[in-house]
Amino acid sequence: MKKTIVRALSTAALLSTVYAGTALADTYKVEKGDTLSKIAGKYDTTVLAIKTSNGLKSDFLSVNQMLKITVASNMTQLSQPTTYTVVKGDALIKIANRFHVSVGELKQWNKLDTTIIHVGQRLQVSASKQTTTITTPAKKPVIPAPKPQTPTTTATGVYTVKSGDYLGKIAGKHATTVTNLKSLNKLKTDMIFVGQKLKVPVKKAAATPVKTTPPKTQAPSKPVVQKPETTDYIIKSGDTLGKIAGRYQLTIKELKELNQLSSDQIYVGQKLKVPGTTKPDSTVVDTELAVKMISSAKELIGIPYVWGGSTLSGFDCSGFIYYVANQAGMEIGRYSAEGYYDRTYYVDTPKAGDIVFFENTYKKGISHLGIYLGNNQFIHANDSGVMISNLQGAYYQAHFESFKRFY
Repeated sequence: MKKTIVRALSTAALLSTVYAGTALADTYKVEKGDTLSKIAGKYDTTVLAIKTSNGLKSDFLSVNQMLKITVASNMTQLSQPTTYTVVKGDALIKIANRFHVSVGELKQWNKLDTTIIHVGQRLQVSASKQTTTITTPAKKPVIPAPKPQTPTTTATGVYTVKSGDYLGKIAGKHATTVTNLKSLNKLKTDMIFVGQKLKVPVKKAAATPVKTTPPKTQAPSKPVVQKPETTDYIIKSGDTLGKIAGRYQLTIKELKELNQLSSDQIYVGQKLKVPGTTKPDSTVVDTELAVKMISSAKELIGIPYVWGGSTLSGFDCSGFIYYVANQAGMEIGRYSAEGYYDRTYYVDTPKAGDIVFFENTYKKGISHLGIYLGNNQFIHANDSGVMISNLQGAYYQAHFESFKRFY
């Protein structure tokens, strides 16, 4: 399936003038593992400049391909494109990768509250009146070595990863950054798994003066049990426990326990307790299949990775989709990631239950997939087993391909 990308500005308009010095042309032979970003970094240039110099319409490269590299010897000012028109198959993450910005920046520049976009929408893809100046000085200034400082140690505790966690969420809970978490735990990627032990910074309690007067003896008080905040949901025609659970980000089992239900039978007008602090998820696909797939998938968290596996003994990414879809009542064959890619269609607005595809992971082309859960999270089987990951992680942003839905 071919996709046509509509550019808001012509390629020629994306490059500015060389203000001083002469442009030096060089050639580069593509090696295994090379990407345009990697080559641009070697020559202190941009992906856009390389694509323009070589007439490339995509980011794909082949081994031994010869590229012409143009590098300014003194000072070059490059202006970024300002707007982009959304086309079918686009997602905010994909557009961010294309223009080498973050999803957060795109949301800030376009005043977006969510990651939902639509075909024909015009997006600002760079900060207003922003230019990037690259200067090559003749000599590097001599910077005096900093005086040695006594290293400071930060008190740390241990945090056990739970279902739904990701590094950004854990960092927020402990008032730190993802970079600091990865450094503390010597992590090379953003991938974590349920049950994993992570070091987290903890605040030292301020020292309090010791009281010399003994405290008065008081009768022990009964422990206060915090009940979860709930609200009432009135069942409407067409509702099922699975559909209601999906709207409030619960499993069917959790919803039944909350209402002390012994069966799945409900009736119109019946009142059910639902979390009062959780808003209904508007991204949930309003189908029984999607709800059952998500519920079934979450019950598999922690099952190990097995190459070619499609049973409870272990899964690979495509075997996981095969098992979950059939458990939800969809009769579908066992295919590779590419096979499922060919049996799905692009969606403009992704919803929970849709399939998210990745490319160029362990091989070229479509090579990984998972089930989208909404709020930039998806569940999949990777090298660490079945787990929930965040699409805003650097690795997944770099390899994201598209959101699709089963025919």
